[in-house]
Amino acid sequence: MTDLDLLHFEQLKKDVQAQYLKEHTPSYDDISKWKGIDIIYFQEDLRKKAKGNISEKSFYTYFKNSPVTKLPRIDMLNLLSIYAGYESWYEFKKQHLFAGEFLKDDEEITDEDLVEIEKTVSESPVFSADEISVQKQDRKAPENTDLQKSITENQIINQKQESPVAISTNESKPKKSFVRKNVWALVTSVLVILTGLLGFKDVIFSKTYKYCFTDADRGVGVVNTIEIKVIKENESPILYKIKPGECFYYSTKDKNLKMQISSPFYEYLEINRSLENAPDEEIIELKPDDYKMAAYYFSIKDANGDPEELKRKRNQLESLISSNAVIYQIYDNNIYGIERLDKQKYITLVTTPTTSLKNLSVIEMKKDNNGKIISIKFKIATDEKNK
Repeated sequence: MTDLDLLHFEQLKKDVQAQYLKEHTPSYDDISKWKGIDIIYFQEDLRKKAKGNISEKSFYTYFKNSPVTKLPRIDMLNLLSIYAGYESWYEFKKQHLFAGEFLKDDEEITDEDLVEIEKTVSESPVFSADEISVQKQDRKAPENTDLQKSITENQIINQKQESPVAISTNESKPKKSFVRKNVWALVTSVLVILTGLLGFKDVIFSKTYKYCFTDADRGVGVVNTIEIKVIKENESPILYKIKPGECFYYSTKDKNLKMQISSPFYEYLEINRSLENAPDEEIIELKPDDYKMAAYYFSIKDANGDPEELKRKRNQLESLISSNAVIYQIYDNNIYGIERLDKQKYITLVTTPTTSLKNLSVIEMKKDNNGKIISIKFKIATDEKNK
């Protein structure tokens, strides 16, 4: 990578911005100021015209910062170049050469790589034929020395064999040493085993319980993430998050278990269990909050561009959500972590036909005593790993 490549990428960002502005009117013309729904619309247009996608995290990394200090991967560079109207990143650079710039067909070996190769070759020692011969003779010399040593050692052993008293004395010492070493090894092994039992006694003597969750009205698995707080006496609560369709496994040697269970679309539930005679597996029913489920359903419902269906969808959301509702969209990046929306902006977002709505997930939803939704916290995942 060279400084010229970074300058080319800044040029490409301007071309991408210009291409998008031909058919769309975002909140700002400057691509570095786009956020929220503007990014979603851009991702949709990128998928449509270049048959590819960049994540929200990549957008914030490479478009919010200018100038950038590192290039994206080559597949992203090619994708953006195609969107801007070029065959590839190489073709884009070829048509935007700077004065004195020479674009090589094969850019896999950089100048830095060539310098390192030359340095390695220059530092390698060169031996003549005579030196190689001397080295071979030097290698053979230790072999002769070792052979002489072996002959000398054999002579000494033969002399000792003439004195049977000396042999018996020397053999008795190793036997005593062998016994001592084995006794200490046995004692050490016992101590290690005892230490292990003490250190892992909670694991060894604990029992694992399995709790699965189902919708009390529909008899199917819950549709969103469950939060479980395990309450232990004189300790802070321990929080667990269980994904839809998964069960909760908990290992303990305690005789009682207290759990607080909550989920955006289900009523709060507190469980107290005596574990002395409790089964290893249990199914817990959660009562759904139909009002919250309706708001979520109409938020992600695909209207397929049908004007009448979109109108019904808007009317349903208008009746479910309070005019003073506090709504937040959460982002998976450090630059723009959270954005507040009013009721109308939220309804506009979820009634605009985009494929991104299938990735909408509700983190939290609250309602007042009249049943109106007064708080929504949601996220639209753009990466598979963030779903």
